[in-house]
Amino acid sequence: MLFIRSTLLHIFMAVTTIITATLAILFVLFPYRLRYSIINAYAHSNVWLMKHLNGFDYHVEGVENITDTAVIIFSKHQSTWETFALQTLFHRISFVFKQELFYVPFFGWGLAAMKPVAIKRGTGKVAVNALVKNGIRRLNEGISVVVFPEGTRTKATGPGKYRIGGAVLAAESGYPIIPVAHNAGECWPRKSWILYPGKITVRIGPPIQTEGKQPDEILAEVKQWIEHQMPEITIGHYQPLK
Repeated sequence: MLFIRSTLLHIFMAVTTIITATLAILFVLFPYRLRYSIINAYAHSNVWLMKHLNGFDYHVEGVENITDTAVIIFSKHQSTWETFALQTLFHRISFVFKQELFYVPFFGWGLAAMKPVAIKRGTGKVAVNALVKNGIRRLNEGISVVVFPEGTRTKATGPGKYRIGGAVLAAESGYPIIPVAHNAGECWPRKSWILYPGKITVRIGPPIQTEGKQPDEILAEVKQWIEHQMPEITIGHYQPLK
């Protein structure tokens, strides 16, 4: 049954991705808020289905820290679930994506119409500069920027390597950071076709001010907060922060 339910979810995701991307492209000349409402409905429908079809029960702590103003969101990245869920929790967000995703049929084309912050992986300082330039542009437009500081999906048993790019954006822009910890990888492990029923805890932290701070200082503060939460919200074993 887990395999069947997971397969049904993947089919639904594929179909809704094609439909949503097509609509986003067709409405590219219309106001951004209209395109975003389409994407938002897409995110809500997938989160709803994961809950009722795949048993992804979840609760959110720290909702009082969510703001309507633009911020930089630093989130754990353990599964695909949070890429949908964050869109249902925060007001108008833009993800930092690797540029190569633009070439993925439908998904990448629709993504390009949604004002993402695109970077080219493996280009070092060039990628950081692009992140800062495009990230500040989005923030100044009133759009929050989502950064996965570990760069890619990590295992639910321990942290990945935190990267400096998002912290440089925070230091250069002066916008506050909202840290987000969650354990979604326990229900949907990375590279897994199967989704497992369980309870996901999303913990949203208070704003971390960045003005006058160096990138290394900002990154250490964000990492400390996120990784301090993880052993508390993870159902299984989580490697403590070293």
